[in-house]
Amino acid sequence: MRVHIATDHAGLELSQYLVEHLTAAGYDLVDHGPAEYDALDDYPAFCISAARAVRDDREHGLDSLGIVLGGSGNGEQMAANKVRGIRAALAWNLDTARLARGHNDAQVVAVGGRQHPPEEALEIVQAFLAEPFTGEERHARRIAQIAEYESTGTVAGRLDDIRPRQFPAVREA
Repeated sequence: MRVHIATDHAGLELSQYLVEHLTAAGYDLVDHGPAEYDALDDYPAFCISAARAVRDDREHGLDSLGIVLGGSGNGEQMAANKVRGIRAALAWNLDTARLARGHNDAQVVAVGGRQHPPEEALEIVQAFLAEPFTGEERHARRIAQIAEYESTGTVAGRLDDIRPRQFPAVREA
């Protein structure tokens, strides 16, 4: 399996650790940077590059997933999710990593480099990489609705049926 990885300065040490351990485990790693520490670097380009490469690999029939890292993983997940067709999930434990793949067929996992010791982050990433998508109809249907919204701006027969309820603030006397 090919694995694309990207980070910012806050995840650089973790990225190097993951590249070393995942390569030793037999994964084909592609590092989208950065190559060196720069406290002022900007993660969006690195993470978008990795997510685009995952999408392109998968469109060409290659078994490919991605990892994006930062201090929290939040911004990196958001950047990867801007790539059309990519579903990136923030994982903070083994369950969220497995569910991201098994239920949501996420192709990219985001992990906070400042949130986990390296060994724990490696376990989270390995759980994500090893978990297959279940293919269950309910999960496939929901993923299709996300893709529909991404391409059309609507979810047929769904958005117009939603009637939000407003709850006025309660003021104490």
